[in-house]
Amino acid sequence: MAVRLSSRRRPVHFRARQLPLIVFGLGLPGAVLAQSAPAEVHLPAVTVTGSDVEQTAVGPVQGFVAKRAATATKTDTPVMETPQSISVITQDRMTLQGAQSVQQAAGYTAGVTAGAFGPDNRGDSIKIRGTDSTQYLDGLLNAVGSYNNTRPDPYALERIEILRGPSGMLYGQGAIGGIVNQISKRPQPEAMREIGVSYGNHNRKQIQADLTGPIDEDGKWLYRVVALGRDSDSSVKYVDDDRYFIAPSLTWRPSAATSLTLLANFQKDNSGSMVGFFPWRGTLTSTPAGRIPQDFFVSEPDFDKYTARQSAVGYQFEHAFNDNVTVRQNLRYTHSEVDYRSIYTAGFNGAGHGWVPGSDTLLRRVIYQNQPTLKQFVVDTQGQFKFQTGPIRHTLLTGIDYQRSVLDARQGVGGTVAPIDVHNPVYGNFTPPTSTVSAPTSRGNQLGLYMQDQLEWERWLLMLGLRHDRSRASVDDTPSGSRDDSEMSKRFGLMYRSEAGLNPYLSYSESFQGLAGFNRANQAFKPLRGKQWEAGLKYQPPGENLTVTASVFDMTEKNRKVAGVVNGIADTVQVGEARTKGAELEALASLGNVDLVATYTFLDAKVAKGTPAEQGRQLASIPRHMASFWANYRFSVMGTPGFLAGAGVRYNGSSDDGTGQNGVPAVTLYDAVLAYDAGPMRLALNVTNLFDKQYVGTCLARGDCFFGTRRTVIGSVTYRF
Repeated sequence: MAVRLSSRRRPVHFRARQLPLIVFGLGLPGAVLAQSAPAEVHLPAVTVTGSDVEQTAVGPVQGFVAKRAATATKTDTPVMETPQSISVITQDRMTLQGAQSVQQAAGYTAGVTAGAFGPDNRGDSIKIRGTDSTQYLDGLLNAVGSYNNTRPDPYALERIEILRGPSGMLYGQGAIGGIVNQISKRPQPEAMREIGVSYGNHNRKQIQADLTGPIDEDGKWLYRVVALGRDSDSSVKYVDDDRYFIAPSLTWRPSAATSLTLLANFQKDNSGSMVGFFPWRGTLTSTPAGRIPQDFFVSEPDFDKYTARQSAVGYQFEHAFNDNVTVRQNLRYTHSEVDYRSIYTAGFNGAGHGWVPGSDTLLRRVIYQNQPTLKQFVVDTQGQFKFQTGPIRHTLLTGIDYQRSVLDARQGVGGTVAPIDVHNPVYGNFTPPTSTVSAPTSRGNQLGLYMQDQLEWERWLLMLGLRHDRSRASVDDTPSGSRDDSEMSKRFGLMYRSEAGLNPYLSYSESFQGLAGFNRANQAFKPLRGKQWEAGLKYQPPGENLTVTASVFDMTEKNRKVAGVVNGIADTVQVGEARTKGAELEALASLGNVDLVATYTFLDAKVAKGTPAEQGRQLASIPRHMASFWANYRFSVMGTPGFLAGAGVRYNGSSDDGTGQNGVPAVTLYDAVLAYDAGPMRLALNVTNLFDKQYVGTCLARGDCFFGTRRTVIGSVTYRF
C-alpha cells in the first residue's frame, strides 16, 4: 500500500515576550522520580509495518484499525481502553478511499455528518452528533474564526482522530459535538520515498512527493519533506481548485529518552466561490423554468477569488526522566492571509426569497469582499507521572496550555451588482467595491490548567479530570468590546475490561464555548455550556484486527441564543436549550485480504427550550438516520498478486431546515476503487458518487440550500523508491 505523507504545520515567528509563556514549572513528586532508574522508553516516532508490531498514538498504521490514540486522553492510550467514543481514520484508509479532503475522509465515520454544504474550497464541513466540530492539528487548535486560513490536505496527514462528545476538560473552549484532531506526518526511522501523479475530471492535474528517513548512521537525525502541487478546475464554472504546499520536518533523538521534532508548513490555495447560497425554490423544488444548474456560477469571473496563504512553524518535544516521569511540550505559530471576494445570492427574507420578485430565472445578488490576516500562537505543556497507591496504578497528567490570536481585516466598501439569469447568465453587470477599510482588530486569549488521572485496578479503569480556563475576547474600538470568561470543566469515565475483549463503559463530559456580541442592555452573552452522558461497549476479539464500538448518549447544550422580547422591545435572549439523544455503531476490520468499515447513527436532535414557535422542533441539517459500509478485497489475477477492488455506500437520511417547512430528502451515494499495488508501483482509480447523483446536501432556516458533491473520478500513479 502506498504511503501518503506530510506534515500540516505552519511557520512560526518567535518573539521574546512569548518565551515566558512556553516555560512551565511542574512540581515533580520526589517519590515518583525515585521509583525507577532511567530506562528505554517508547518514542512517538515508531515505524509500524504490520498489525503484529506495536503501534503508537501518533505513528503509522497498516490497514484500517488503529489500536492506540492520544486525542481522547493526551496520553498514549489503547482505543479499546478509552471510555468515550473515538474514531481513527488511518492514512492507509485515506489513500485507499482516495480522500481529497478531510471532510471526504470522515464520510465513513459514525456520528459524523460530512460535506453537507457540498464542494466548498474555503473549509471542511464536519458535524459531530449534530453540532459543529472544532478542528485541531497535532493536539493544538488549528486557527480560529471562519474563512481566514487554508483547508488541510489529507496527503499531509498520518491520521485523523475524531473524538465524539464534549472535550472541554482537555482542550478548553470548543464545540459540544467533539473535535477533529489531524495528526501530521512525522519523520520516520526507515527510509521511504515516493512520488505520485494523478489526473481527474474537471481537468484535475496533481503531482506530489514524500521523502523520509534517517540522515546519519546512528538514526539520531531524521527528516521528512512532503510537497504537492495541483492545477485544477472544479465542478462550478469559472472556479479553480489550485494548491501548492511544502511541509519539511526534522527530528533529533539524542537518546532513547529524548526527542525534538521541528515541523514547518507553507500552503497556498487559489480558488473561488463554489457555494452559491441558492434558494430552496430551484434546488429542492423546480421552478417553471427548471432547477438551477449545479455548475452555475453566481459570482463574477473578473472579481471572484478565494486566495489563501498560510505558513506555520512549531515543535514537539518529549523527555522521559525514567519510566514514570515524562514531560512534553507542543508549540506552533501560524500566520495566514486570505483575499476573499465573492458575489452570492441575497434577499432570502424579502419578497421572492432570493429571486427577483415575479421571476423564475433572475437571482438577486450582493457583493462581499474581505481580506483577513490571522496570527495565532498556541502552546501546550504537559507532565505525565506513573505511580501506584496500594493496588491502584495511576497515570497522572498535569498541563497548562495557552493560545493567543490576533485577527485583522480589510473589508470592501461600496459596489453594486445586478441580478443574474441562472439559465442564460451574462456577466459583467457589476461595480466592484470602491475602496477597502480596516475592520476593528479582534483578539483572543485563553489560559487553561488541567489535571487528569487514569486509574487501573484489576480489570477496572477509572478516568477523572478537571480543568480551569480563563479567556478573553476583545474587539478594538468598539463599545464594551471585550468579554472575560472563567470556566471549570469536568470529566469522568469508568470502564471494565473483560477477558473476552468486551469492555462496557460509562462517561460524563462537559464543554463551553464563548459567544461574541451583546444584547440591547449591553450585556455580554454567556458562553454556550454543554454536557453529555454516554454509555457504550467496545469489543476487540483477542488477537484480531477487528474493533466494534456501540454507544448511546444524551447531550444538552444551554444558553442558546433565541429571539425574544425584553421590556416590550425585540431582543436576543439566552433561554435556549438543545438536546440530542442518539446511538452509534462502528465496526472496523483489516483481516487478511479484506478491509471493512460499517457504521450506523441515530440522532434525535430537538429544541428543548426556545420560543414557542421552535419548541420541540428538529434542529437544522441533522439527518435522523445515517449509515455507511465499505469493503475492499485484495486478490491475484492469473497468479499475479497486488490487485484490489473496493466499494462503499453512504446513506444520509432526510433532514429539516430548522423551520419545519423545507425538508431535505434522504440520499444514497456509492463510491468505488480499483487498484494494482506491487513492487514499487501503485496504480489506482477512485470514483466518488459513482452514479453522479444530483442532490441537495442541506438547507438552512434563512432559506438557502446547498448542492451536494457530484461525481469525481481520479486516476493516480505512485512510484516508491
